[in-house]
Amino acid sequence: MVSSARTRKDPTERRQEILRQAASIALERGLECVTLRAVAEPLGVRASLVHHYFSSAEALVVAAFELAISGEREVLFSAKGTPTDRLATLIRRVQDGAGDELARFWLNARNLSRFRSDLALALAEQESLDRRELVGLLDDGVAVGEFACSDTLGACVRIFTAIDGRGAYVNNLGEFHHPAYVHFVTDVAAWAVGVPVEELRARVAAVEVEGRDRGAASALGGAV
Repeated sequence: MVSSARTRKDPTERRQEILRQAASIALERGLECVTLRAVAEPLGVRASLVHHYFSSAEALVVAAFELAISGEREVLFSAKGTPTDRLATLIRRVQDGAGDELARFWLNARNLSRFRSDLALALAEQESLDRRELVGLLDDGVAVGEFACSDTLGACVRIFTAIDGRGAYVNNLGEFHHPAYVHFVTDVAAWAVGVPVEELRARVAAVEVEGRDRGAASALGGAV
């Protein structure tokens, strides 16, 4: 129910509140569930107020997607240490069960982008930013002699293809623990950057991810 006594907030604060709520809905129920009314009701405001900040539900969906994926990127590439440490942490966060939420989100966005050119453009831009981050990490590894790959962009594409391949199974019923699946991203990454598979598996297994990161949810200020 919309309150008749609406609290006035700073426009920037209000816009961010709306955007966080939209991203929360997108992560929990899917991008197709982001509507002006669906975002307005939990905030106790009218849909017209949401429309004031976002010209359409379509524009709000794209902005929510961008916020959620930016949060994912911030978490995935936030590790400190050597390039191998950073790569191992990225892989652990992807392979950890908490990463499944964002795998589902990517699948959702990819499916909708078939019918939405604006979302397709946003998705392509976010993928480009992800590649830039990973290529930078791999370049660092080559520079210090930890990785042996002459084509870091090619290695990046192989690693992300492995991540996407793993994510394709997240909606399957039941659990699947075959080693070929469990270690798939690690094994592809080891091959791509030129390090022994068992060595990278050990580094990934040793990673401790604090508080079981929830990826994009971390960027929403506890909204999800």
